[in-house]
Amino acid sequence: MLLPVPRALLLDFGGVVVDAPTRTPVPAKLTDRLYELTAAALTPDEIRQALTVGQREYAAWRDRIGGQDRPAEYTHLQVWQEFVTAGWPAAAQQAVLAEATSLSYDWAWEPEWAVRPGMREVLDSAAAAGLPVAIVSNTLCGAAHRDYLAGIGLDSRFRVQIYSDEAGVRKPNPEMAWLAARALGVPVGECWFVGDSRARDIPCARRAGAGAAILMVSARTNREQGLADGTPDVTVADGHDLCRLIGQAMADRRPAGS
Repeated sequence: MLLPVPRALLLDFGGVVVDAPTRTPVPAKLTDRLYELTAAALTPDEIRQALTVGQREYAAWRDRIGGQDRPAEYTHLQVWQEFVTAGWPAAAQQAVLAEATSLSYDWAWEPEWAVRPGMREVLDSAAAAGLPVAIVSNTLCGAAHRDYLAGIGLDSRFRVQIYSDEAGVRKPNPEMAWLAARALGVPVGECWFVGDSRARDIPCARRAGAGAAILMVSARTNREQGLADGTPDVTVADGHDLCRLIGQAMADRRPAGS
């Protein structure tokens, strides 16, 4: 289909900018840190079990509220209090909750993140075309994503990064897209929204009134059940496809002979 010419790009982080591999259920570093924080009130096995169950219950909670029109995000403290430390000795629980944000960073960090094929070219093309780019991502801790992008030298390519834990709302809440568009100074109807989820990204784009809702297929795309408003305008395989799409759109807006 013919897409409107973009004036900005809104990109998901995991599944679009980077690969989102199946994460290690319980990072050893996190288990060790919790063992020290709780002064050995729980064994390492008990901590690993709590984290495994907590991760599963947190994922189930995200799926449940994803069916709401305007889902809100939990704070770091709420995640640890409800999904991990419930039933722990009071002193151990309080020690963990006092460090909820830094622990969320450690849990969110994924050592196997890798930039998806073609995405550096997308960012190059956007810069050459004068298209500002934003990250719009659901995450336990956006600071981990920011630091990853800074560490690989891509942070300057994004005019703004909107993360659910910082915004207090999560996709498919359209406020995520509106926040990004406002920060870029571009009407959301002139933004292309690119995500890998028919349950979160595409509905967010639709509800926000984005100019185009583009699905980039990732390992998780077909594992999710999409929502009624989760049909994309276009599906792309990777950044190379997206780069071609942007190039075509920008070429269409140039006067003949230019």
